[in-house]
Amino acid sequence: MKSEEIKNLFAQFEAAAAELEGIECWSARELQKLLGYNKWENFEKVIDKAKAACTNAGEDVANHFPDVRKMVPIGSGAEKPVDDILLTRYACYLVAQNGDSRKEEISFAQNYFAVQTRRAELVEQRLLANERVIAREKLSQTEKQLSGILYERGVDSQGFAIIRSKGDQALFRLNTQMLKKKMGVPDNRPVADFLPTISIKAKDLAAEMTGLNVQSKDLSGQSKIEKEHIDNNSAVRDMLNKRGIIPENLPKAEDVKKLQRQLDGDEKKILKDAKQKKKKK
Repeated sequence: MKSEEIKNLFAQFEAAAAELEGIECWSARELQKLLGYNKWENFEKVIDKAKAACTNAGEDVANHFPDVRKMVPIGSGAEKPVDDILLTRYACYLVAQNGDSRKEEISFAQNYFAVQTRRAELVEQRLLANERVIAREKLSQTEKQLSGILYERGVDSQGFAIIRSKGDQALFRLNTQMLKKKMGVPDNRPVADFLPTISIKAKDLAAEMTGLNVQSKDLSGQSKIEKEHIDNNSAVRDMLNKRGIIPENLPKAEDVKKLQRQLDGDEKKILKDAKQKKKKK
């Protein structure tokens, strides 16, 4: 998501915010549109999931999802009452967490409602951190799946480690140990935990290609699969190089586990903030 898109969405979400008895809140009817849901019935299902998550967290749903009625125009100056729900920031966060993650609006909302200080720059930073964490999780899943495919074709865990290392060397022109040394990565940690997002996605793409081709070409044995993985990583490297990106020259990124801990703590911060505001009422 580009900076301009983030700033535009930030302005829309800020404009929709209201305050009731000192607590910031959003109309579910307005949030429905902001999150890209055309039908209220579909959005209600998301809200129901969010309410369940609220209950599971030990919170009173009524404090975060109070039912209200509002008047909406129906043409010719006439209005009619419709059901609506006021959502606290915590409620909005839970709604976003239970929404369709494929929607850019949902991804933005997950991070917008998690940031306590209302600044577009912080939302953008969190979006980038979240994207990197998701990319790292995806790489782990892909490599686990690839390991299973290779095991069925005569490659044990040691052989898979060698194949993966050869792939790294083809992608970065450095073996794993040399890359760790260059980036200052601890010996006991995977180098992927410190790679920038684009490098993580490059490794993931190459691993996906290897898994697909091993099956479609019916490859067996370490040597054939090793060559396939090297070729795929070389192809991904060539693609990056053509766009002026040299993987081994990209700067080391922050420890992804640290980012994950920061992101995991956001929900607790939102709930804590909501409880503090409730006590002040």
